[in-house]
Amino acid sequence: MNAKKVAFYTLGCKLNFSETSTIARSFENEGFQRVDFSEKADIYVINTCSVTENADKRFKTIVKQAQKANENAFMIAVGCYAQLKPEELAEIDGVDLVLGATEKFKITDYLNDLTKNDFGEVHSCEINEADFYVGSYSIGDRTRAFLKVQDGCDYKCTYCTIPLARGISRSDKLENVLHNVSEISEQGIKEIVLTGVNIGDYGKGEFGNKKHEHTFLDLVKALDQVDGIERLRISSIEPNLLKNETIDFVAHSKTFVPHFHIPLQSGSDEILKLMRRRYLSDLYVERIGRIRRVMPDACIGVDVIVGFPGETEEHFLETYNFLNELDISYLHVFTYSERDNTPAAEMGGVVPLKIRKKRSKMLRGLSAKKRRAFYESQLGNTCTVLFEGENKEGYIHGFTENYVKVKTPWNPSLVNTLQEIRLTEIDEDGLVRFEELKKEVIV
Repeated sequence: MNAKKVAFYTLGCKLNFSETSTIARSFENEGFQRVDFSEKADIYVINTCSVTENADKRFKTIVKQAQKANENAFMIAVGCYAQLKPEELAEIDGVDLVLGATEKFKITDYLNDLTKNDFGEVHSCEINEADFYVGSYSIGDRTRAFLKVQDGCDYKCTYCTIPLARGISRSDKLENVLHNVSEISEQGIKEIVLTGVNIGDYGKGEFGNKKHEHTFLDLVKALDQVDGIERLRISSIEPNLLKNETIDFVAHSKTFVPHFHIPLQSGSDEILKLMRRRYLSDLYVERIGRIRRVMPDACIGVDVIVGFPGETEEHFLETYNFLNELDISYLHVFTYSERDNTPAAEMGGVVPLKIRKKRSKMLRGLSAKKRRAFYESQLGNTCTVLFEGENKEGYIHGFTENYVKVKTPWNPSLVNTLQEIRLTEIDEDGLVRFEELKKEVIV
């Protein structure tokens, strides 16, 4: 009897990618055959996101895409949107099963009957029941592995539904993290990206209690001692939790790379207070300054939200000027969208959508300028590129340790290898020459 085929699609963050990979391995352990999402499968699993309204809309598009491949396939929704609005997802044509925050890790227990349902079946816990930790990591999908070290969030930012979707802050045990790193290194993967909802909060809930058995710095120091991994990268970390000691340790680490992604959300202290962020702009400036002092070539990415309720033109320009003057490398710009059951959705001073989009466009332009300036600042530097495995229009891409993107004509022998290069030249995309390999590489 042929094994049933299962395909996966992930929306959203690196954390979702790590969890999709873990869920996929649970299927493979039960004898299912994993296929690409574009292929005909018996089961399609969509890992949802609800950070923005657009992610909600994309879910319906992906369901239709799967139905085109096999209209009789069994369709399962998991992830943040599935926890927040399970009934809404269950009503979408074609969806058979919706699993919440805790149920998604027991997904194969719900597959005794793959008969198509007229209405989607919902198994979703109350979010206060999501108080245990399930470790995850992604391998096989790309050159870098995403390693989940923490889940949930105890912060109460007024725009965010993540605490409602993922529950309280809790951490993997340090010994489990180290065990997962060993498993990943055995697969020949050279880079691990640490991920979670609020990874700087690592250690909270590690042994089921609220006190910290270990800190994020303890985690970083322990991982730095693990053999077999060439690079460790910290994903998004809150500025108030990125301590100077951690910055200083990364600066001298043998494996942690000089790349930080630090959410700002607004350069206006007034708006930061409305958002209930746990810092003000002064602390953010201090963190960036510390990184630049000890790692002049570090790549620093920033999250920013435009159009938050109450954001006047003056507030926006305050943010724009703040970012313009800050020595950062790129921006991730989010246009604010109202989310149900959040305090921000009830606030006055709603910014018209047209103005939100205009402000977003301005900051995206600033981001392009910042990235270009950062790349130009790297010219003449010798870097190490880790090449990835995809052939994109005849090119292979890779990233330097400080996240400069390069590409060179496709050469399969470069996949998952580290190559030393010198960045020498940039065109409109950023053109860089390999000194050693005598090949031209585009950033």
